[in-house]
Amino acid sequence: MNRHRTPLVAALLTVLAALGATAPATGAGGTTAPDPDAPHRGVVTGARTPDRSPGRSAGRDRAVRAFENGRRARGGTWAHHPPTATGRPAADVTHNWWGIFPRPGSHDGITATHTVDPSYKVSSADDFTYAPTTKAQNSCMEIVTAYWNSGDEIWAWDWCGKGGPAKVLAVDADFLATYTAGTGGGRSYSVQLVRDAASGNRWSSYLYNVRTRSWNLLYQQSGTDQSGLAHGWDMFEIYASVDPATGVGHYCAEARNTVFDSSAIQLRANGAWKPASPADAPWTEDRPDGSAFLCPPLRFVQAGANDHWTVRQ
Repeated sequence: MNRHRTPLVAALLTVLAALGATAPATGAGGTTAPDPDAPHRGVVTGARTPDRSPGRSAGRDRAVRAFENGRRARGGTWAHHPPTATGRPAADVTHNWWGIFPRPGSHDGITATHTVDPSYKVSSADDFTYAPTTKAQNSCMEIVTAYWNSGDEIWAWDWCGKGGPAKVLAVDADFLATYTAGTGGGRSYSVQLVRDAASGNRWSSYLYNVRTRSWNLLYQQSGTDQSGLAHGWDMFEIYASVDPATGVGHYCAEARNTVFDSSAIQLRANGAWKPASPADAPWTEDRPDGSAFLCPPLRFVQAGANDHWTVRQ
């Protein structure tokens, strides 16, 4: 597989401190971010704030190396072979992605409702499923639903500081009760990324608290976006190794019953929120082949135009 994308810059700067206070999801335009339950309800302050810091571990360091190497361009081509836990390239690891890429200049905020499946467990130390994962154009963070062999987590990936998961929440009973709606593999949570100020490129990210019906601040950061990309994204992304017993990716069997879904994707422009559309958020490609993702039965559904996508078997 040989995919091409705008070159990424992997240089990483010093991280600013994440803020732990709860705040309404407002930004440069001063508008309140949409409420996923009741769009016209005001934002309530004083809600519980996620407060678990990531800490470094050998496993999460491996994830950082995978991200950095997988998203570092070589002559315009993304590297598809993140290192293993030993730091050596894994020749059988495939990196691929599919979803929408909001265009440059089309937005200064993004919001979406993402599924999370606590029953999906990754076995291989080389494998990472980032799905859904979202980032606004030039935003200082990417919010990732991260499945890997150390557990299921929600990451605020820092793109303007030292890189890596700057804020981590385990997908545990407390997270599910606080931030998700639905049951079983049909659970979902809502996320917001908004630019607070153009000066200094200051961004905030939020999770919607279903208990208090308010937005909780997850992570704030400012500085220069080091992704090297002019566009944003909301997508399904894998690092997958081959199961020699089946000839397909380990995750293909492990996620057989998992639905990866991003819905109600909206972009903020000129102080107003509107659904992502073909004009401002094109698909990465129209008809991906599941075989290119090491999972032939995988289906890629354009469930909306272009504010809703689903990946499932």
